[in-house]
Amino acid sequence: MANLDLTFISIFEQIKADIFQTRNKVLSDANRELLSMYFRIGKVIDENAKYGNNFINELSHHLKMEFPNADGYSPRNLARMRKFYATYGDLANLPPAVANLPWTHNFILIEKIKESEKRNWYAIKCLENGWSKTVLEHQIELELYERQADSSKKLTNYASRLPTPQSELSRDIIKDPYIFELAGLQEKIVERDIEQAMLEQIKTVLLELGKGFSFVGNQYRISTPHNDYLIDLLFYHLELRCYVVVELKNVDFKPDFVGQLQFYITAVDETLKKEMDNPTIGLLLCRGKDRYSVEWSLKATTAPIGVASYEVRNYLPTEEELNKYLK
Repeated sequence: MANLDLTFISIFEQIKADIFQTRNKVLSDANRELLSMYFRIGKVIDENAKYGNNFINELSHHLKMEFPNADGYSPRNLARMRKFYATYGDLANLPPAVANLPWTHNFILIEKIKESEKRNWYAIKCLENGWSKTVLEHQIELELYERQADSSKKLTNYASRLPTPQSELSRDIIKDPYIFELAGLQEKIVERDIEQAMLEQIKTVLLELGKGFSFVGNQYRISTPHNDYLIDLLFYHLELRCYVVVELKNVDFKPDFVGQLQFYITAVDETLKKEMDNPTIGLLLCRGKDRYSVEWSLKATTAPIGVASYEVRNYLPTEEELNKYLK
């Protein structure tokens, strides 16, 4: 009976996996077919633009009469279909990421972003991170593309201190500035206040840091036989497969901050890093920075470190928004 039970469990798991894969494929195929239909409708509307808004209004009225239980045929949505067609011109021009996004995400991208490269970047991030439409809108409002996509603006020494592909992946996750939305902070705050707010609202912090960050601890204690040292924030990155030491400074960048962070990175490598882990990296967050001071300091250190500025805003996403992103 025991062998039969094990065989049954194995068969059940195979069937379950098949059901999930088929269900996902059906949903994906259905989404692509819906986008194709909206594209064709948009083409017809565009070809009859000479009749003005009255054409869209009449079309909406008749479609609702014919399909009373169907959503999506309001004048506003029909206008979006026309814009969808006008944006891409041909279904063959749809980037793969765009073709796999739901309609609600697509019209948000079309209405809020004009540049095709930027729009496709957000589409890719949506698929990578499983963003809801609310989180997508929020990331656009926070100008995530401007803060993360341009590697030339990022101040790190990862390329010369880390092997590929870890160096490239490490650079890709960096943003500048970081925007931490921490409700309840007073006007005059110190580093410990910010750190405490981060702990209380850790989901918000993880949302801003990005996919893959797993929280290990704050004021994380590293000890030698005679001394104790406290790391502000310690994370493990699941894709980079390494520890990430984050030091938070509520002042502008100073070169000696790099030396302190290098010590912490070495300490983590010596006490926590396992053989299967990649080298620990550091992220120094300051209120402001002088580019030359940062670049010279990073050249003088052997540790892989990135330096970025950050802002604190008194806004807190809803629990629903955070859970959709972090699920």
